[in-house]
Amino acid sequence: MQSFSSDGVTIAYIDLAPTGEVDQHRTVVLVHGFASSHMTNWVNTQWTKTLTHAGYRVVALDNRGHGQSEKLCDPAAYSSHIMAEDVRRLMDHLDIPRAAVMGYSMGARISAHLALAHPRRLEALLLGGLGIHLVEGVGLPLGIADAMEAPSLDVLTDPMQRMFRAFAEQTKSDLKALAACIRGSRQTLTAQEVAQISMPTLISVGTKDDVSGNGPELARLIPDAEAFDIEGRDHNLAVGDKSHKQAVLDFLSRL
Repeated sequence: MQSFSSDGVTIAYIDLAPTGEVDQHRTVVLVHGFASSHMTNWVNTQWTKTLTHAGYRVVALDNRGHGQSEKLCDPAAYSSHIMAEDVRRLMDHLDIPRAAVMGYSMGARISAHLALAHPRRLEALLLGGLGIHLVEGVGLPLGIADAMEAPSLDVLTDPMQRMFRAFAEQTKSDLKALAACIRGSRQTLTAQEVAQISMPTLISVGTKDDVSGNGPELARLIPDAEAFDIEGRDHNLAVGDKSHKQAVLDFLSRL
């Protein structure tokens, strides 16, 4: 695990060389979801292995407040715009002029903001676990922040609150930092803004996902976008699904 300073905030990351037939010019940057980390979201699910074996250089960071990156407790430090700049600065740090950027859930929201702010830096945009709620929603319910601040999992009765608190405990996350992150990273994009996303885009959402919003509906707003339904998967299980991986590899191969 390496780290660098993103405007004074320590961001941890991995940089993996391809192991398959190598295209030296192809890099995929991975941006994980809320309460997760590069390890949970991308390594444990075999995404890093899948992509490096397909010949891609893979860079994955721990978002601020997560994993081995610096923990901050000010919600203002977690806007999607600021977190997108962490990704852009990481690309600068590693001298990566352009890359395919793939995010899941909150990471997809961050990636979409990056695509809008720095379109020339993205060869492609891959949004997993986020559909029309990029436009019509503000991310996870604020009640998730309350769940992070509850004295224990046992006092929670709401299923979604319990699910995210249990996941945060499983990943040994900093609960105060996660509460601040939820409160600070709830920015949407307008339909007019997503219509300005100019690079090829893949939107992948599980058919049993009740968090993300409809994928095809978002794809219709983006000029060069396509949607992939991850059959039979909910928000948590869709990320590592084999059909999801194959759809991403097929999409990248067409660029």
